[in-house]
Amino acid sequence: MVDDEPQIVRALRINLTARGYAVLTAHDGTAALRAAAEGKPDVVVLDLGLPDVDGTEVIAGLRGWTSVPIIVLSARTDSTDKVEALDAGADDYVTKPFGMDELLARLRAAVRRSAVVEGEDAVVQTASFTVDLVAKKVLREGAEVHLTPTEWGLLEILARNRGRLVAQKQLLQEVWGPQYAKETHYLRVYLAQLRRKLEPEPSHPRHLVTEPGMGYRFEL
Repeated sequence: MVDDEPQIVRALRINLTARGYAVLTAHDGTAALRAAAEGKPDVVVLDLGLPDVDGTEVIAGLRGWTSVPIIVLSARTDSTDKVEALDAGADDYVTKPFGMDELLARLRAAVRRSAVVEGEDAVVQTASFTVDLVAKKVLREGAEVHLTPTEWGLLEILARNRGRLVAQKQLLQEVWGPQYAKETHYLRVYLAQLRRKLEPEPSHPRHLVTEPGMGYRFEL
């Protein structure tokens, strides 16, 4: 937990510790990078407005050696700040003031998505493209396919659950947050984008399959 506001750090430490998390804290970017290197956390919750360096620099520093999930927790609401943080390598962005339940849900989702995959499971090979869950990359015909953070979030959940139905509500909650559980049009839009980038015939998908009224299934 990286934040220079003691009351926020204290509140999060109490809530997270009560739920079984071990919490490391840092009050500036330099201490955050040192704590991450020494403590090897499962997830980083990071404020952008730090007293020594900007939070985006901390994200870039972390991304130089680790793929640990990074959830930005910031008072900055401008879309430019969000885009910069996500482009730097953040996985999620929560604005202050925030609801503790929402943050905890996003934290659980981040930890689930980053669960260590080993051996063959780390790379999902379809007939049309390859998903590397560790490197967070997609290759099609030998070339890397650029995905937005949201597109990757969707694809990653589906790939980790390949062959199984993933409910619309689960996808919406894990990628966008609990308050988006009924916004099914988000899924239609982003799945269409993924199909255009990955499917040989986007209008007749063979890998990103819709189960009408229920959810989606990833097929090899």
